[in-house]
Amino acid sequence: MTTFLTADLHLGHANIIGLCKRPFAALREMGRQLIDRWNGVVQPDDVVWALGDFAFRNERAAESYLNVLHGTKHLVIGNHDSEGTMTAPGWASIQPYAEIAETSPKIVMCHYPMRVWSGSHRDSWMLFGHVHGRLKPTRNTLDVGVGADANDFTPITLSQVVERMKRLENLPCEGRLANKVMSD
Repeated sequence: MTTFLTADLHLGHANIIGLCKRPFAALREMGRQLIDRWNGVVQPDDVVWALGDFAFRNERAAESYLNVLHGTKHLVIGNHDSEGTMTAPGWASIQPYAEIAETSPKIVMCHYPMRVWSGSHRDSWMLFGHVHGRLKPTRNTLDVGVGADANDFTPITLSQVVERMKRLENLPCEGRLANKVMSD
């Protein structure tokens, strides 16, 4: 079993192609490519964390996509995930925030990037989506969205996250609180 991460698929969202300059001619092509790329790496017994904006206000699309995408799928809710997306059969879990504590460092996941999160001052990592590759990574934060640099509209493995984070070790950190805390 392999753990994968992804975000910002925006399945069923025609305008995302132009808004984010996605390399697809039409909505149907984007959907087909996202399914093929997902199923090209994810096996049925793998785990996938989708960090929000899975399907854009399209309940039928959410259910039909969940039926054909491989893996045990967990949703971390994004701003475009409607009630229909969240209640579509096929999710193993649905939450606004999640942690993978059995890794070292601990991984914190949210659709939105955070400046400070649980364990941010103790070497944990923040994985997010929402920004569509427009926020530079730091030593302890990474955009796992399909359109982010190097993700090529494909879910990435936890091992790939670790490798990318190693390459970011010399960057500044997010989430470090000032050494001296002001008191009231």
